[in-house]
Amino acid sequence: MSVAEKSAISQGLVVHPDDGVGVATSALARGERPAANLPRLLDPVPAGHKFALTDIPAGAPVIKYGAIIGRARCDIAAGAHVHSHNLETTLSGEQDYAWTGRTADRSSKAAVSTDTFMGYRRFDGRVGIRNEIWVIATVGCVNRTSERIARMAANQVRGQVDGVHAITHPFGCSQLGDDLEKTRAILAGLAQNPNAGGVLLVGLGCESNQYRALLDAMPDTDPLRVRAFACQEAGDELDAGIAAVAEIADHMAQMDRREPCPVSDLVIGLKCGGSDAFSGLTANPLLGRITDRLDAAGGSTILTEVPEMFGAEHILMDRAVSREVHTAIGTMMNRFKRYFIGHGEPVHANPSPGNIEGGITTLEEKSLGGVQKAGSAPVVDVLDYGDRLRRSGLSLLEAPGNDAVSTTAMAAAGATMILFTTGRGTPLGTMVPTLKLATRSDLAERKPNWIDFDAGPILDGEAPDATADRLWRTLLDVAGGKRARNELYDERQIALWKGGVTL
Repeated sequence: MSVAEKSAISQGLVVHPDDGVGVATSALARGERPAANLPRLLDPVPAGHKFALTDIPAGAPVIKYGAIIGRARCDIAAGAHVHSHNLETTLSGEQDYAWTGRTADRSSKAAVSTDTFMGYRRFDGRVGIRNEIWVIATVGCVNRTSERIARMAANQVRGQVDGVHAITHPFGCSQLGDDLEKTRAILAGLAQNPNAGGVLLVGLGCESNQYRALLDAMPDTDPLRVRAFACQEAGDELDAGIAAVAEIADHMAQMDRREPCPVSDLVIGLKCGGSDAFSGLTANPLLGRITDRLDAAGGSTILTEVPEMFGAEHILMDRAVSREVHTAIGTMMNRFKRYFIGHGEPVHANPSPGNIEGGITTLEEKSLGGVQKAGSAPVVDVLDYGDRLRRSGLSLLEAPGNDAVSTTAMAAAGATMILFTTGRGTPLGTMVPTLKLATRSDLAERKPNWIDFDAGPILDGEAPDATADRLWRTLLDVAGGKRARNELYDERQIALWKGGVTL
């Protein structure tokens, strides 16, 4: 158990012994003393918000998670509410990330898990946890056509595959250069996700993103499981699409069976969205435990949301397995900061209004809570947007914090499941099972159609190891075929990160 987790459980208020602020686990009134060893409150403090443990002079650093989350705008008295009115960020522009000479040691792993799950072994050795057919529109003009094909074909091949689903988006035409290449890379990555037992590419015929070029970008697909056509060249595009799906489904029904697979075959994307101040106390550290278990077992995790690493990147850089990986992390951070600055936005243009209402004040605070999803695993690789997973272990992926864009990028990189923590709730899911982890039990109770797992019992004293055991069993069940909430309620979507010119 980490220091943060011990303190959060024993006191329910102070995250780290070096902290200058505490966190209210429930709404507190002025004059109330949260605990015998803590100051009496000078202000009402909403649940999830911070209060000063000692006097903090103007300009002094404010410490939470044992690290700096900003500086005091003015003198802050012990017991005062600490939030946007008296706390500000210290983040600015690019940094010189000097090499420290340290590299993470991967030799001291915990005992390797002998757990297995029932998965689909693909021809290239990777493992899917679903056996679906994905109908991918190459261009937004054929979105509705792709949806109709998927819907009509699903009825025809029911029982042969786990499902038939359309992947639609507004792009693929009027794009140039790198912008077009990134769209193609993401769609190609999705087509090569192991959960897709078969793929149908539906093009229009005149678009920039020609299906033949997309096929060339998909080297790791079984030709027997891929079909493609342009609607302008087909007689009846619906008949052509339905027939193609039926051919793929017949092959899958003959060839594909679930079989026991080691957890080293799992690739899990790590995500947080609709965060609150409890994200960094319950659900995110819980994901860190899962990351460490997977890393010990030889499995893979993907962490993205680069702007939500700002202010906490040093934690990840100190865990790089090589100087090259350390340099790649720094390069990714500064490149993303230039992206903000180039559009006239400050690098600290975060947290969101919902985050702030939930008690997160600065980007540093959000980032320090967010990177806990990565546990203590060494960082083995850094992936550009559109790249696919290259190594087992923890990889960082360049993508924004936007929920739909980042989950799509992880699925395109090869994640077969997303673990998604949330303090305020969201129904969003991507093309792979997207499990929502509530930071508090009241959210899990209010939104049972959204939430797959309740991390809230940690606040009530449940041992984090026991909570992690429950989550581990849940993810193995989902890997073996149990449907996540986003699948049950058909919450599936993708979003592409567009940064170029539209003609």
